[in-house]
Amino acid sequence: MSDPWLTIIGIGEDGLAGLSEASRKALDGAETVFGGERHLALAGVGSRGRPWPAPFDAAVVLSCRGRPTVVLASGDPFWHGAGASLAEMLGGGEWIAHPAPSTFSLAAARLGWRLETTTCIGLHAAPFERLIPHLVRDARIICLMRDARAVGDLVKWLTERGWGASLLWTLEALGGPREYIDQHRVDLFAEEVTANLVAVAVWARGTQGIPRSSGLPDDLFVHDGQITKRPVRALALSALAPRPGERLWDVGAGSGSISVEWALCGGTATAIEPREERVANIRKNAAAFGLAHRVAVVTGKAPEALAGLDAPDAVFIGGGLDSAMFDAIWSRLAPGARLVAHSVTLETEALLGDLQQRHGGELMRVEIAHAGPLGRYRSWEAARPVVQWSAVR
Repeated sequence: MSDPWLTIIGIGEDGLAGLSEASRKALDGAETVFGGERHLALAGVGSRGRPWPAPFDAAVVLSCRGRPTVVLASGDPFWHGAGASLAEMLGGGEWIAHPAPSTFSLAAARLGWRLETTTCIGLHAAPFERLIPHLVRDARIICLMRDARAVGDLVKWLTERGWGASLLWTLEALGGPREYIDQHRVDLFAEEVTANLVAVAVWARGTQGIPRSSGLPDDLFVHDGQITKRPVRALALSALAPRPGERLWDVGAGSGSISVEWALCGGTATAIEPREERVANIRKNAAAFGLAHRVAVVTGKAPEALAGLDAPDAVFIGGGLDSAMFDAIWSRLAPGARLVAHSVTLETEALLGDLQQRHGGELMRVEIAHAGPLGRYRSWEAARPVVQWSAVR
């Protein structure tokens, strides 16, 4: 960074007073300063200021390449800000950044919360369902909000889902002369939030939230009966071994329950399903868990529907496997990728036995029975046996 032309500056509600000497020097020497109208006013850059276009387009910054330029962002530009988006378009020697305390840091400092154990989420451009994986008893969550109206909507959303006993703080204009913080119980919230520059902090109290182990209850999913049942799903996910950042192909996804649980582990999933009504169920389930951004849905039948998809780290085939499908999928897998296939038919079971002989891996037959009524007594009700083959490419 011997001579960067772009300086990315985090600015707070205290304006110029809160900037470092390096940030003020870059501002003074900039030909053009980009930022939101609020940022430009806080920095007092006058005619050199250029508000971001709507919709946002970072290309306007690149048009100034080689000339002294500043980008202003709220707080830390690399935490829910424009910093990373710009850095991805530039060489390492083209830019330098001077962050300020983020809203999350300021909120934690005001409340006395440990930031490393606090969930920090941007809800200014995301659905409230994004909170669902994080809502457990005593969880502490800081959320950036879109505007004042969204706070009331969030309070209603939390109450309807059994979190009305939670404590909620509204934190307005943190770090500046207009800073205002107030505490509320969620289901008793009645205050009018007037400032749009608002974040909220939640100390969750209420229901237990969803468990984090593999094999969530079947009734958490919308389905038409075509669902990998909870115990079998737990075995499938154990064999798939999800890791954060990895990609799954869920072939013949049905309800999408495998995709959802994979995404809850921090990965992304592509659910491939030929039936439109089941595609609708997959979308509903992904949205209900706040995972629509992590679960993509492809309407179609494998292997044709796989064309153009990025190669996966793991594949789950819930049914319908044949030799042509296997050959098309196996040839796309990189070394180390995992494949897990299930069968309930004798024909596919024979195929899995043959594949295990040729490619190795583990072949397992699972028989599960549940206790059910039999007259005045109880008896075992057996489900269809499931054969699972899991292998590493």
